Amino acid sequence: MPRIIVLGSINMDLVVTAERFPGPGETIAGEAFRTFSGGKGANQAIAAARMGAKVAFVGAVGADAFGADLVAGMAVEGIDTTSVATVAGVSTGTALITVAQGENCIVVVAGANAAVDGTAAAGLVGSGDRLVAQLEVPKAAIAEAFAAARAAGAETLLNAAPAAPAVRDLLPLTDILIVNETELDLIAGWIGADGGDARTCARSLLAAGPSTVVVTLGAAGLVAVTAEATIELGGHRVVPVDTTGAGDCFVGTLAAGLSAGADLAEALETANAAAALSVQKPGAAPSMPRAEDVRAFLAGRATAGAVETT
Repeated sequence: MPRIIVLGSINMDLVVTAERFPGPGETIAGEAFRTFSGGKGANQAIAAARMGAKVAFVGAVGADAFGADLVAGMAVEGIDTTSVATVAGVSTGTALITVAQGENCIVVVAGANAAVDGTAAAGLVGSGDRLVAQLEVPKAAIAEAFAAARAAGAETLLNAAPAAPAVRDLLPLTDILIVNETELDLIAGWIGADGGDARTCARSLLAAGPSTVVVTLGAAGLVAVTAEATIELGGHRVVPVDTTGAGDCFVGTLAAGLSAGADLAEALETANAAAALSVQKPGAAPSMPRAEDVRAFLAGRATAGAVETT
C-alpha cells in the first residue's frame, strides 16, 4: 500500500473558549481552557491515518513535555514518528487559539517547526507514495523533499497555508495545490495570474506547475480544476462548534482517498464530508473523523456536486 509522508508542523494548541473575541486592549472572561494536539502537518497526518492510510510524519519538536506528549499521541494513531526530530534549546511549536461562536483566531509560535529540514522526507518517499506539505515549516525543506519525491515517482500535495510569497518557488514542484479563497487570491497576485471567480483564478494557476488546483470555499463547498475538468461540490449544512483544523482534515482525507485508489471526484467528496464532520467537535486533531463516521455521514446525505468536462 502506498504511504503518505507528511512533512510539516506539530504544535500544542492552547484553546480558550469565550462568548466573543476581545478587542484591542480588552480583557474578557473565558468559558473554558483545553489543550489539544495541533499544527497543520500533525492534523493532516492524523486525518489521513484515521481514514485508514499508512502514514509517516516528518517534523520536529522541542525537548519538552509538550513535544513528548505530541509524539506519543501520533504514535497511538498508528503514525510512523521515527523521523520526528527533537531539537534542544527551542520550544515545541505552540498555537494560542480563541474560539467564539464557532469561529477562531490563532497566534502561532513556530518553535522547533522552524528547524525542520527536508532530508528525512526525501529519504522516506518512494514510487507511488504521496508527500504532503504546508507552509508552517521552512520553504527550503519542502523544496528539497518535493524534488526528491518527483525524482522517486511520488505525487506532491501542497496546502499553501499560511500563504506566503515563497510558494512561488514551490508551485513547479507541486502536483496538487490546495488553498482557500484568500490564499488563492494572494497566490494569483504574487505570480501575476488571472483574477476573477474561484474557478477562473484556479485555472490560471495551472500554468504555474500544478496539474490540479483545489479551492475550499468553507460552507459553500469547493471547486477543483484540472486541464480536463472542473469539479464543484456544495457544502454540507452543519452547526459548527469549532472550525479549527477543518482545512487540515480536508487535506489529510483527500490524500488518503487518492492513496486508496479513489478518483479525484470521489476523494474530494469524501474530504468535503470529513471536513463538515470535523467542525462539529472541539479541537483540531481530536476532531478528525474516522472512515466509518464519514461513510455513515455520506450515506445519509444527498451528494451536491457536478463534474464538467472542459
